[in-house]
Amino acid sequence: MIIDQRALGFGSGERAVYATDPWTTRGRLFPEASSLTRSDFQRDRDRIVHTTAFRRLKHKTQVFISPDGDHYRTRLTHTVEVAQIARALARALKLDEDLAEGVALVHDFGHTPFGHTGEDALDAVLKPYGGFDHNAQSLRIVTKLERRYAEYDGINLTWETLEGLVKHNGPLVGENAKGSHGPVALPILEYCQLQDLEIGTFASLEAQVAAIADDIAYNTHDIDDGLRAGYLTFDMLEEVPFLSGLMAEVRGKYPNLEDDRFAHEIMRRQITRMVEDVIGVAQQNLARLKPQSAADIRHADFTVATFSEQMAETDRQIKKLLFAHIYRHADIMRIRAGATQIVTDLFRRYMETPAEMQSHYWVDSIPGMSEPAKARHVGDYLAGMTDSYALKAHQRLFDHTPDLR
Repeated sequence: MIIDQRALGFGSGERAVYATDPWTTRGRLFPEASSLTRSDFQRDRDRIVHTTAFRRLKHKTQVFISPDGDHYRTRLTHTVEVAQIARALARALKLDEDLAEGVALVHDFGHTPFGHTGEDALDAVLKPYGGFDHNAQSLRIVTKLERRYAEYDGINLTWETLEGLVKHNGPLVGENAKGSHGPVALPILEYCQLQDLEIGTFASLEAQVAAIADDIAYNTHDIDDGLRAGYLTFDMLEEVPFLSGLMAEVRGKYPNLEDDRFAHEIMRRQITRMVEDVIGVAQQNLARLKPQSAADIRHADFTVATFSEQMAETDRQIKKLLFAHIYRHADIMRIRAGATQIVTDLFRRYMETPAEMQSHYWVDSIPGMSEPAKARHVGDYLAGMTDSYALKAHQRLFDHTPDLR
């Protein structure tokens, strides 16, 4: 992929005309005075980092349950890696780096304990009440469930950050929506009655680079963690021509490198090539679109920040490799079954006996709730749990708790 280095924003501090301007934000649901020292997007980023939800990510699974080892990625370390890549992309494309970083930092707030397994289990038990979606849950957390400020629930983020949180993967309705995601989650529709997030358009380019940074980060670190855990071998990586080429390049330069350093040299090259690919494609798309404002990005009929066709094929091949050797490995599937049982058991017990939640706020709020509202309330409580908290809660309430190791 050819990159126009003259167009890159490294160190210039200059924003492109299509970047989101923090000084003309659409504002917050609850109006606040501006800061003398920070832009609104800087304030959003700072609020996100100081939430309880952000701290909980350190004990939530990415792929491998945290007791497996201290060096595996958690949801928090994944989020930090995504934010680093998003900020690099934003700087290269002369975007607002703070908005891109904020969207990256908040994008996984709604994840349950035990990774996507916990999400699938919670979606199953909540299906009669509208199901569960981690993006919608992220929105609930930052607009309702975080209780820190005197004047409102949530953390009162700007419209642009909320838009990026909800739409970073693309429009939710309309001809450009990804149909495989099904109907729009109810919490998103409900919030849009208060503040229209325009779910039929693309998000800002800042949100788009946060989304592609997510793919780059987990494609890379899941390989790294898979090698560390023994589910992947270097021979298996040869199945993907892109990775095979990177390994040949590293072997040619460092023929006697130890395995840990060899893996790292592959991973750093993988991130670099993918980031460069996205920058080159975005530059081509911008040249074709010729946007004169952030609104032009939103109303385009395609994603601006994406992989080239060749890199998109590599992305598919890497995902296929990860599914075959890690995500669907017999050991992982056994752990997933245990995690599903834990989440399902806890939901049913809390629905039957809400007092078992052992928190005045969560218990005292239930009287008078309808059955759907109660189910969503219990779902909120469960979704906020860390892996370790969910395990301890299950051990306290049940005679047998599945071994997740």
